[in-house]
Amino acid sequence: MLTFLKKIRWYFRKHKLKLLIILASALILNILEILPPLLIGKTIDLITEGSMTIDSMKMIIGIFFSAILLIYILTYISTYYIMQSGYDIDAILRKRLVRKYLAMSPSFYERNSTGDLMARITNDLRSVTMGTTFGIITIIDTLIYGTIILVTMMIVVNPVLTIIALLPLPLLIVTEVKIGKKIMEHHMKAQESFGKMNNNVLEVVEGVRVTRSYVQENPEYNRFKSMTSNYIDRIMKVAKLEALFEPITTLVVATSFIISFIAGAFFINNGTITLGEFITFNIYLNMMIWPMFAFGIMLDTTERGRASLNRIEDLLNEEDDVLVSGESVQNNNISFDDYSFTYPTSSRENLKGIVLELKKGETLGIVGKTGSGKTTFIKQFLKYYSEGNGQFIIDGKPIRNINKKELRDLIGYVPQENFLFSKTVRENILFGKENATEEELQRAIQNSALVNDLNNMKHGLETKVGEKGIALSGGQKQRISIARSLIKDPEILILDDALSAVDANTEQHIIDALKKTRKDKTTIIITHRLSAVEHADQIIVIDDGAIVQSGTHKELIETDGWYKTQHEYFKHGGENVEPT
Repeated sequence: MLTFLKKIRWYFRKHKLKLLIILASALILNILEILPPLLIGKTIDLITEGSMTIDSMKMIIGIFFSAILLIYILTYISTYYIMQSGYDIDAILRKRLVRKYLAMSPSFYERNSTGDLMARITNDLRSVTMGTTFGIITIIDTLIYGTIILVTMMIVVNPVLTIIALLPLPLLIVTEVKIGKKIMEHHMKAQESFGKMNNNVLEVVEGVRVTRSYVQENPEYNRFKSMTSNYIDRIMKVAKLEALFEPITTLVVATSFIISFIAGAFFINNGTITLGEFITFNIYLNMMIWPMFAFGIMLDTTERGRASLNRIEDLLNEEDDVLVSGESVQNNNISFDDYSFTYPTSSRENLKGIVLELKKGETLGIVGKTGSGKTTFIKQFLKYYSEGNGQFIIDGKPIRNINKKELRDLIGYVPQENFLFSKTVRENILFGKENATEEELQRAIQNSALVNDLNNMKHGLETKVGEKGIALSGGQKQRISIARSLIKDPEILILDDALSAVDANTEQHIIDALKKTRKDKTTIIITHRLSAVEHADQIIVIDDGAIVQSGTHKELIETDGWYKTQHEYFKHGGENVEPT
């Protein structure tokens, strides 16, 4: 409980007035709630003594209804501010998580599955919100409300009777604290299981076409069924522990009432207390049921909230592998000197001894077998991972010293996976430059050979592309992705096999547009079609992470090697792939 409160104290430090209102209204509210039982006991004693008058009855009724009205108002105020605080904390943590997700490098996503990341921003945040809202409410009811009732019972009625009646209470506290710790432990495991199940759902939905084509519906269903059963088993362990709170509380309260009646009868017979005081005492004892029960709820919600907040903080505290801050870049001259790189999860070097000079305004073509390391090479420009060994210099500065955001602002990147947002064609293109003019938009469309496709779409630029562009063909998605990069007019344009889904004429149109519009800017083209890089200032052939050939198109076709073999194979009508 205290640990959870410490973890969210950063919020109330910034909102001290809100905390003061919550505590003040709760304190006054709980003091007012002890008045009705006191008035009832006083009324019974006045009636028993025969001293009840009309005036005293009016005064008691007036005080009673005034207290009820104030209780209603203060309950609304305290509940409103508590709930607002809970949802504020939820919103703040949600924004922090999204910012973290947007800022982290690919290695972060290699360590954390998408399903688990989704679970932390949904299920875990929900538990934190519950811990903050109902947790604080029950903490107030347990500590403030329970303490006020206890003190009133001792002062107004009888301290000895109070102590005797509440003898079972320590047993309840010890038992529920132990149960609360077990709940936290099992809740953590349940949330981890939910993350795995969530990830499986994402895979099923995204891979439904592959699943159907291989007739794997039943195995996939059985796999998900097994994961669901595992999650249910773990969450039921939490439910079983939670279910213990109410019967334990009921048992303790029942025991307290039995003790109260036995001891109370003895005190009435001795004249230590009056009948009205005994009735008031039992009403207060009945009111103590909620603080006792709330203690269990408080432990449950705060321990759940603490477990989930720990999982969220684990993500928020993760450090990015790549240095964010650094120097600016201007000239964009690029050089590699004996540069090697290994992925964090790899057991071998993925790039080996790269040596390359690329001046501003030049076009670099990158070719090679599938899986040879072409994409790994261009990922170095995007500063996705920590720098490898050797020298990788841009504008005379090691890439490790360059500001990551400024570097990426200079780059337009069209990856192999053409991801489109569930928006219109226009919105997807303008994602590259939100404030682009209509002229810039039309130029990007023209240069990416998207004009004819838009003319055939019923709503043109306002056509909804569907989730991840499902309503479009592969070629259309590629060209929209290219347009998105071209509208940015970046200093460095990287096309990673971005022309694989277009025909030869469309490819030539796009290449001609690139040659015309990017004379003074650097362009890097990865391709399996040699025709896409024939115009390049230099071409490199990568094999097993190393540059095995380099030169212009003319130089390479005159030199024995992979490039010449591919060129001859394609020239004689073969597909432009590695010949078998």
